[in-house]
Amino acid sequence: MTQLIYSNSQILFIGSTNPGKIQEFTNFLSHLPLILKSQPKGIVVKETGQSFMDNARLKALEVANKTNQWSLADDSGLCVHALNGSPGIYSARYANSDEARIKRLLNELQDCDNRNADFVSAICIASPENGILLEVAAKCQGRIVRQPRGMNGFGYDPIFQEQSTGLTFAEMSKDQKREFGHRGRAFSCLEPKLKLLLS
Repeated sequence: MTQLIYSNSQILFIGSTNPGKIQEFTNFLSHLPLILKSQPKGIVVKETGQSFMDNARLKALEVANKTNQWSLADDSGLCVHALNGSPGIYSARYANSDEARIKRLLNELQDCDNRNADFVSAICIASPENGILLEVAAKCQGRIVRQPRGMNGFGYDPIFQEQSTGLTFAEMSKDQKREFGHRGRAFSCLEPKLKLLLS
């Protein structure tokens, strides 16, 4: 993980073990006066919350307290209308791999014409001294395609077609995904507040 180092930079741990998510946040944060670090091995956070924000808070607070530094955590997932919002907060636990999760979801929607879905992201930044510093949430609307498309991204990206572009997340460039994706939209809400906090 590399980024510009500023004098008086704030250390920020990215509270995640997901390589794709860590890389996205590294890209989002690299221009800010931060020293970015990956979540240390051995920290296991039980996601017992009832919402995306609940789980983002749990992860950010746990990593902040264990590292004694600021921590940013995201909880995100895919909410499919025809499945009453599933997999939702259980998106990462829907099966044991990205391929298996996609296969399960496509099988569940096999005979379904309503393929509308939302991708949701909740982001929280916490410190060991002051607890939760910032939190934001955002979503983007789209639909589940019948066959995976695209080679980029991770998770459910190949089967989620964003509404305004007609592209799956896996067909988007990094810049497109930042502009149209749920995590990029949430970060756009977070960034001005984070800049004020760092000033």
